[in-house]
Amino acid sequence: MVFKKLLGAIGVGGPSVDTVLSNPSTYPGAPLTGNVNLVGGTQDAAIEHITLGLITRMEVEGGGGDYSAVTDFLRVPVTGPMRLAPGQQLSLPFRIDMPWETPITTVYGQTLRGMVMGVRTEVAIARAIDKGDLDPVHVHPLPIHQRILDAFAQLGFRFKSADLEYGQIYGVHQTLPFYQEIEYFPPQHYAAAGINEVELTFVTSPHQVEVVLEFDKRGGLFTQGHDTYGRYTVSHGDADTTDWRQVVDGWVRQAVDRRKSMPGFGGYGAPQPGYGHPQPGYGHHGHYRGGGHGHHGHYRHRGHGMGGAAMGIAGGLAAGYLAGEAIEEIGESFGDFGE
Repeated sequence: MVFKKLLGAIGVGGPSVDTVLSNPSTYPGAPLTGNVNLVGGTQDAAIEHITLGLITRMEVEGGGGDYSAVTDFLRVPVTGPMRLAPGQQLSLPFRIDMPWETPITTVYGQTLRGMVMGVRTEVAIARAIDKGDLDPVHVHPLPIHQRILDAFAQLGFRFKSADLEYGQIYGVHQTLPFYQEIEYFPPQHYAAAGINEVELTFVTSPHQVEVVLEFDKRGGLFTQGHDTYGRYTVSHGDADTTDWRQVVDGWVRQAVDRRKSMPGFGGYGAPQPGYGHPQPGYGHHGHYRGGGHGHHGHYRHRGHGMGGAAMGIAGGLAAGYLAGEAIEEIGESFGDFGE
């Protein structure tokens, strides 16, 4: 997708900008390249800078309730001060190195419901800033992400939605101010064991991925609902050498097994050997809110305010990820970003 816009900062006859992505599809840790094409207007233009921003939408917990916020989580300069003569044509190449923690927006070729991301071009001219429309960007899973997503599909989990939460996960090193939650409905045999839904988070770095699972537990007639957490460190190099279906099943069974001792819930099988390195302080009952490895409070610390595959797998999972109306939803979301 390309946008063309006549800059109005210096009035009629200003330069036009045409930002072209070489390929709108990319991956965490991979480059996103393209060109910003400029055409001079009818008079000289003193451009102060041209900057690209990666734009997305995240959920924020505020004092008055939750709300959505649009932010640019990465800004890349294309050029500093320069002059553009009347009718002059310039093509300025750019390269955006996608952060390793960039959230996944596209799975099995379809956009995850709830996810939006794009590149916006910002041009400062005559002491005014002109922000263009968004070019959608499609972030695909890395192999290790894809194998784990495949495993959830193979085990019968149904995609519910995905979003970005502003905040930090306790004990996990993050470079971005938010984390992604991919939410699933469990299959019947897990639901019967008390699991209401599963939230999957990837926090990715160049050599490994922190996999954080939050199991939302239903309350019984005389018991409250509780969340159980699990965190596992997995290596990119193990993507194609591991039975991920067995591993993910083991993670879920471990969560259910930890729940067996609580009133009102039955057990589900025996715990399976865990893959990777379970981290201390994770997978305990209750929530977490602040220092140490306690068992109470919210484990995922959400920020408060902005100040501070087989065809069967692909077919079954993709059906839950996106229906036809989602394309319109994405388009409307980009429009909502606006000026």
